[in-house]
Amino acid sequence: MSNKAKLYLIPVPIADGAVHTLPADVYTITDDIKYYFVENIRSARRFLRLLHPAINIDEMQFSEISKHEGADMNTFKKWLKEGHTIGVLSESGCPGIADPGAELAAVAHQAGVAIIPITGPSSIILSLMASGLNGQSFCFTGYLPVKDPERSKRIKQLEQVSAKEKQTQLFIETPYRNDALLADLLKTCLPGTRLCIAQNLTAPDAFIKTCSIEQWKKETRVLGKIPAVFLILA
Repeated sequence: MSNKAKLYLIPVPIADGAVHTLPADVYTITDDIKYYFVENIRSARRFLRLLHPAINIDEMQFSEISKHEGADMNTFKKWLKEGHTIGVLSESGCPGIADPGAELAAVAHQAGVAIIPITGPSSIILSLMASGLNGQSFCFTGYLPVKDPERSKRIKQLEQVSAKEKQTQLFIETPYRNDALLADLLKTCLPGTRLCIAQNLTAPDAFIKTCSIEQWKKETRVLGKIPAVFLILA
């Protein structure tokens, strides 16, 4: 395959319209790319128009990454072979981190193609920075099991690892299940375990709070359907 091809992993704002959180490189790079793999074509086109109001979106080609089947690798390999510069856009944050993109980067490595990650907002990194928990040793688990007893068992396992390794454990949930996960954390974790909840990061109404499970039990906060990152340190 042609070494002229390039793969750019392009960040998207976490909060709606928060383009001020993006580096200038994003504007420059997206002004030239015509080939994209995206998590959602409609929102990707809207994002690019927000960056470049005069852009001719009809000149561009998009391949949507399926939630169940992943990216169309035949199309990806074809674009690489033709020497195109390709961009990857997730719905928010940085591609390849709790979002699609890793499989494309893996294939690009095999093809000897340059892979360029662009600096941008990541809810996982931002929440860890602000949590006051251990930023030297941490592990992102992704999604926990949806139902008990598997979910409570997994929470207890993560808490035990955290206590043994002094390691911050990070995980996320589908927003409409945020409050159910919080209830399970309060029910399962030890009173002294610290819990951080970070929501809507980089938005004007961002919420970040860390305190013990015992203290959280005195709270009456409803998380609602706002994207959240959960972090614990036992």
